[in-house]
Amino acid sequence: MGIEVIDENNMALCAIVIAGIQLLGFIVAALFKLNNLVHCSSGLGLTVVALLTFFLSQTYAPRQIVITVFVAVWGARQIVVTLMTMIPKTNENECCERNSRYLLLLFWSWFSQIGYVFALSLVVIFTNSVKYSSDEFGAWEIVGTVIACLGLLIEILADAQVFFFKKNPENKEKFCDAGVWKWSRHPTLFGDIVLFWGIFVMNCGVLSGGDWTAVFSPAAITMSIIFGWVTGYEQCHDRLYGELESYRAYKYQTSPLIPFPPFLYKILPTFAKFLFFCEFPCYNKLDSSGQTKTDVPTEKSEIV
Repeated sequence: MGIEVIDENNMALCAIVIAGIQLLGFIVAALFKLNNLVHCSSGLGLTVVALLTFFLSQTYAPRQIVITVFVAVWGARQIVVTLMTMIPKTNENECCERNSRYLLLLFWSWFSQIGYVFALSLVVIFTNSVKYSSDEFGAWEIVGTVIACLGLLIEILADAQVFFFKKNPENKEKFCDAGVWKWSRHPTLFGDIVLFWGIFVMNCGVLSGGDWTAVFSPAAITMSIIFGWVTGYEQCHDRLYGELESYRAYKYQTSPLIPFPPFLYKILPTFAKFLFFCEFPCYNKLDSSGQTKTDVPTEKSEIV
């Protein structure tokens, strides 16, 4: 029999744990001006919740083990990648952390994460509920595992490629357009989305009633990435690399999220990019910053 604290699914306990981790992270970030640390605390909060609910359930069903491992690995990756990009700092990190000096904005960016991380954790909280401790590992679980593995593989591959790209001294101050980054401007974020939808699919065969609110986990990360993270990164990259013709060509012919062959993406009409690939106007600030948008890349500047 599992251990229940406050409520049946230990949701209140998880919310308290997440809030505590965010509070501690905010204090550290405010003292040392490390706004990017928010990714680290989010990953830590989700990992702790996954492991906490797993061991409190005391059931250790196959689905619970697999999903807990996926979530814990994703959280650990968030921590490692955040720490690696903070030391040493690059101009890109400084650009993205420019608002860390404003305490009010810092406060909001950190404490808005409490609800966000809690939403992400819903799928693993319900997974590790005692009532879903069946040993069955059927079609839903298999399909979800394949989808989640694909998302995690994309993330790991993209992380490795950008790491070795940045490690090369010849690529200093350059944007990464190698490997999977040639097909997607933000492959790691796309991997996040795929991973969490895969985890949700694994639970579709057992969820019932109000527990279907677990769909808020993949929905939250999808909306956050499409309307939050991508916008921020695009604006940052436009400021850093907007003067480069090669960057404007890369942006023109590369999908923002969903990996797609550049030679096909560049010939798609604008409405198709908007409708099927989330190429939203807010992702492009080159015109408003005084740069000339490359409507048709020249042969010299084209990145293949």
